Amino acid sequence: MRFPSIRAAALCTLPLAIFASPAAAEAHTDTNVDPDRDYLPSDILVTGQRERYGTADGSTATKTATPLIDVPQAVAVITEDQLNDQAITQLGEALRYIPGVSLESGEGHRDEVFIRGQETTADFYLDGLRDDAQYYRSLYNVERIEVLKGANALIFGRGGGGGVVNRVSKTASLGGQEVAGLAQVDSFGAFALTGDVNMPAGENVAVRVTGTYEEFDSNRDYFEGRFIGITPTVTAELGPDTRVTAHYTYDDDQRVTDRGVPSFEGGPLRGYEDTFFGIPGFNEASSEVHIARARIEHQFSGSLRANASVQYANYDKVYANVLPTGTDGETVTLGGYQDYTDRENLIGQANLIGDFATGALTHKVLVGIEASQQDTQNGRFGVVLGDNTVDLDDPYDFTSVSLTPIQRQRDSDLNVLSAYVQDQISLGSAIDVIAGVRWDRFDLETLDVRDDIRTARVDEMFSPRFGIVVKPMRGLSLYASYSQSFLPQAGDQFVLLSPEDAAFEPEKFDNYEIGAKWLVKPDLFLTAAIFRLDRTNTQAANPDNSGTTVLVGESRVEGFELSLTGAILPNWEANIAYTYLDGEITTSSVFADAGTRLQQLPENQFAAWNHFDVTERLGFGLGAIYQDEQFSSFSNEVVLPDYWRVDLAAYYEVTEGVQAQLNIENLFDEDYFPSAHGDNNIQPAKPFSVRAGIRFEL
Repeated sequence: MRFPSIRAAALCTLPLAIFASPAAAEAHTDTNVDPDRDYLPSDILVTGQRERYGTADGSTATKTATPLIDVPQAVAVITEDQLNDQAITQLGEALRYIPGVSLESGEGHRDEVFIRGQETTADFYLDGLRDDAQYYRSLYNVERIEVLKGANALIFGRGGGGGVVNRVSKTASLGGQEVAGLAQVDSFGAFALTGDVNMPAGENVAVRVTGTYEEFDSNRDYFEGRFIGITPTVTAELGPDTRVTAHYTYDDDQRVTDRGVPSFEGGPLRGYEDTFFGIPGFNEASSEVHIARARIEHQFSGSLRANASVQYANYDKVYANVLPTGTDGETVTLGGYQDYTDRENLIGQANLIGDFATGALTHKVLVGIEASQQDTQNGRFGVVLGDNTVDLDDPYDFTSVSLTPIQRQRDSDLNVLSAYVQDQISLGSAIDVIAGVRWDRFDLETLDVRDDIRTARVDEMFSPRFGIVVKPMRGLSLYASYSQSFLPQAGDQFVLLSPEDAAFEPEKFDNYEIGAKWLVKPDLFLTAAIFRLDRTNTQAANPDNSGTTVLVGESRVEGFELSLTGAILPNWEANIAYTYLDGEITTSSVFADAGTRLQQLPENQFAAWNHFDVTERLGFGLGAIYQDEQFSSFSNEVVLPDYWRVDLAAYYEVTEGVQAQLNIENLFDEDYFPSAHGDNNIQPAKPFSVRAGIRFEL
């Protein structure tokens, strides 16, 4: 483990201050003012009313205090209120309600998504800082989820070709003591207990502790597991212009590794939606995660502020699985392995934000630096099965399983140094221009321990961003933007850089987008966007048939999205969205031949969640998801059928601060397959289920 350079960089950032929650750079002594909202124009605030499903905060997209209506980029947000109304506790379940995002089954042990057709296991962030290990993320300590669409390198660095997922944490509030809790259980026997306590610890200090214990169960035979999480946070004001926050998160997840069902005759194997094609006691995944971070924010003057953050994360992950590899309709063939990953991340980031004018132009300038180091050890063991087939007439005649000697062992060391500058220029009140560039030095060294092969590569990349926002009337903005990201050839986890990969420049993602954002009324937001995303520099066989590899592979995704979020009527809150996606390989690559449709890219996606208040004490929720048919892999041989899913909820305030809640998922018991990992690991969805809960806030 080699951290000295990053430690030095992190220490250097502290005198400046750092970024973590971009809008929080505005420090305030009035504890009744929300620092994430008070910079917003008055026509974007809902006076005297708590925002439920809508948000006006676009600060994560710019690292500055920027209203969402002024961000030249599509951003989808799921608020804490919506998560509570849907009784959602896991990140993957929440992302089902964001069109443009489709779920990969993640081999039954991790979050994995496609955003605008780009697959990722690493483009996950916590308060704007990278959280890239492969594990499942709980939402007990999350205030809202943000999905920022399109290439995002200027703000987030490498990767993020289709977009990124950012979780905004709950923080300690100086506003006083609050206690909240939740107990819920579903019809399969799964349950969750969650607590949240916020209290003052002095005149200018507050402490908050959130925690949860959750047990998993479902219709899938032999599936079970449990999750333990606790996150204490501290907020301290060191004066009228300086605020410090600190967080520590401990998450411990254990569950059965369920790889789903194989394909048969061009679709998922039918009739075995509950059947577990693994080995009980062997198919197990565990992850233990420690994340500690601190940030300081300081306001030098009304026009100059700075912020700085340091984050240390330690991930310990092991999973084992026997999995289906195919079927002839009578038997299922099996394979398997056991895999482990140990990772340590250290990140330091600092930003200086200034406002000034040059003649008729006003500027909001961001200057930032980031340094990170990632140390990863990964290994894999094969399995020896007593019988590598299972008879579908008796799928629970489990065979014996044992491990082989280690088959691969990798050690990687990644150092990244970044610097970026961004200028948000206002030409009066009608035109805003955002322009910036990020420089990254990406230094990766990997060791194939078994074969004693050490490989290294250094890349230096510039990633530009440009956008223009035109506001023809108050509450309406029209925008056009271009942005770029890159991804080194080692892939998004960087566990091994082969000698062949080391010879090639990173892949590039170019996002072109035009859109409109309309504040229909102060608490209702309508957005629309048309985009094109080009992926280039993908490896492919040399067209001269020499057997060599060249960077000529390309793909393109084009699409349209539309969303309506907020209060449609005084008693009707909604988050409704639709996305159309069309994507294919345009030049043959390592993925597939030209003309191949991208994997797990449904052409049409629709999602809506509605909350209706019938009386002051009684409310209902209604949700619907439609996902078009999609190919499970680049083979384009196996189709996941299209489906509709309808969810229902009811809420009743038993007494002040105490609410009873009932959620029904898959109301019409639809038989569908929402995700896959290749052609023979297809995940069946849950059938009709009911979850009952009691929530209190004091």
